[in-house]
Amino acid sequence: MLKKIKGTLIMIGECFRMSLSNILGNKARSFLTVLGILIGVMAVIALITTVNGVTGTLSDSFMSMGAGTLTVTISGSDLKTGLSSDDLNELATLDEVDGITPTVSVSARVSRGGTYESSVTISGKNAYYFQSYPEVVLRGRALNVIDEDNMSYVCLIDDEMIEEFFYGVDPVGEKIYISGIPFLVVGTFNADDTESIASIFSGSPNILIPYTTALKLNNDNEVTSFTVYMADGATSDSTSDALETKLDEMFSYEDDTYTITTMDAIEDTMETMMGMMTTLLAGIASIALLVGGIGIMNMMLTTVTERTMEIGLKKALGAVPWQIQLQFLIESFLLSVIGGIAGIILGNLLSLILCNVLGTSFRISSGAIILGFSFSAIIGIVFGWAPARKASKLNPIDALRSM
Repeated sequence: MLKKIKGTLIMIGECFRMSLSNILGNKARSFLTVLGILIGVMAVIALITTVNGVTGTLSDSFMSMGAGTLTVTISGSDLKTGLSSDDLNELATLDEVDGITPTVSVSARVSRGGTYESSVTISGKNAYYFQSYPEVVLRGRALNVIDEDNMSYVCLIDDEMIEEFFYGVDPVGEKIYISGIPFLVVGTFNADDTESIASIFSGSPNILIPYTTALKLNNDNEVTSFTVYMADGATSDSTSDALETKLDEMFSYEDDTYTITTMDAIEDTMETMMGMMTTLLAGIASIALLVGGIGIMNMMLTTVTERTMEIGLKKALGAVPWQIQLQFLIESFLLSVIGGIAGIILGNLLSLILCNVLGTSFRISSGAIILGFSFSAIIGIVFGWAPARKASKLNPIDALRSM
């Protein structure tokens, strides 16, 4: 029994040696055959890895912008269209809530001297916002509670506004006109540090003013959007439940009066969309693998025709059909695997280049590598089966007549 197993292993090893010899003996044709599999696997690896890198970068960005926060959007009811300052203060007293930042956006004409700019994005903030992000203020001071209570006409401006209205002049202590109203510039801020989930939809502001003043500019007195900062130890679910209980009470338990958006919901939606995109792109790239498989079948059928005499001699010397079939299957398998390995290497290199160009993180995807290698191996076997079977069925007498 052991002798038979040893003989079989020796025979399989010899098949591998002969297959490699035949592949190397026809370098140009083998390269062109491998090229189809290589391109297909490279495309699958590059696309999946790049999309995973983009997904990871977006996920990290979302988490950094909204870690420990929830966003509440008020649609309101017939009796109550939004929340007052007192309502916000009441929500801020919840055990699960550390603080609340209203989001009040204003688009207004800004001017100074003979220079003006239309439709400048202005955002209303409260004192808690600056306590949470002290690094936002570059020079001067932040907005405070007194500014909110008095609806003060004070503001902070970013670099774009400084370049536009205060080129070569220290803006702190100067005045700028918003909708014709003079505002005192009390500080400057870094626009990049104001990025949040809300800014994705409303845009990054160029000017920050007290949110109560922003409401006044909008001829409004109620907030319809705000960010909730969770207290230490609180979870998204517990904070969301506490907010729902209080908001239901404020809106007399009417349906569809508000929406609470958590980072988990945003991330799940993003992952679903990216997963669908990855599947679609991988499906398109897999077409190249099928084309490569057809190329392997074509080459192997040609090889069978060219090696008719060799097959006849082997059968005359006692080779059984399954041994002939195994040799051609191994040759097809090796061609496909060589293309698959090369495609995996080049696909990751291409993905690395694409990720650097896109400015996203490069993350090797083990799933993509397994998928690419498995596809190439399966295609080598599937598309090599018909030529291998044809070779095993050749009549040795007919094959020897071709000598």
